Amino acid sequence: MKLAIAHNAAPLEAGVNGAVCVGETRVTLDAVVTAFEEGAMIEEIVHPYPARGRAAAYAANGYYLRQGAEVRASLAQRHPRSNEIRQENETRFEAAGVRARLLSRRSHGNENSRVRLAPTSLLLTHIF
Repeated sequence: MKLAIAHNAAPLEAGVNGAVCVGETRVTLDAVVTAFEEGAMIEEIVHPYPARGRAAAYAANGYYLRQGAEVRASLAQRHPRSNEIRQENETRFEAAGVRARLLSRRSHGNENSRVRLAPTSLLLTHIF
């Protein structure tokens, strides 16, 4: 049987505010690329996602490896705006102690706060 070689397009879609999302997830290409460039192995990056997201993240990383200069240039254009948005959010929402407050709610049996907390080593700050 002869292997059919298919050329698949990268599973990237324009998301909200022009962000490029991986497959049908809310994970941005920026998050995958940043984690990869910071030394994370692709398996670490895709671990938290469902199987369909994993395949898309692998394909997106392959796209980045092939089209690195183009991807970096595109992301560089978005970074100034993302930094502005991050600063706006930090001034509107106090992030200090969020994890401690959520854990406190959980330990006090607050039924209205059903929060699942991932180990901090699995959190990627650039994702959502």
